[in-house]
Amino acid sequence: MRDGVWLAVLWSMLSLAALAITTASPGPQSATLALRESRVSKTLARASQFVDVPHVTLQPACEDIRPPEPLTTPDPLFAPAAHGRKVKVSFIIGIDGRVHAPLILESAGVSGDRRVLQTVRTWRYRPATCNGVPTETEGKIEFSSR
Repeated sequence: MRDGVWLAVLWSMLSLAALAITTASPGPQSATLALRESRVSKTLARASQFVDVPHVTLQPACEDIRPPEPLTTPDPLFAPAAHGRKVKVSFIIGIDGRVHAPLILESAGVSGDRRVLQTVRTWRYRPATCNGVPTETEGKIEFSSR
């Protein structure tokens, strides 16, 4: 008899729980969350406007090309641990004459790379020109202990 009563009580509790779950109405928290999400999505949509930038390969042909001229390019005092090691660096010389985005192409170790990158970032150039207009160019340099 006890088992039958216990089973009936358990069955009725499960039925009430299932009914409560299926009829739950959205509370004030979910309404607030939906409002915050709509505000964020509107903000991001307004902030993400882009300007058309012509592709790099569509640059006009240059009749008068002048390469960048180094103004300040101190030596990084490169001293690799092993003889014959070298560091290769690629970087962009911007229209402002500063070095942008230096990248190690061939490494000689963390400490040597760090010193070379810090030094290369301080370099200054007279920018390259295309028909008298300053333009960005890529520079590559190699430092070795030889």
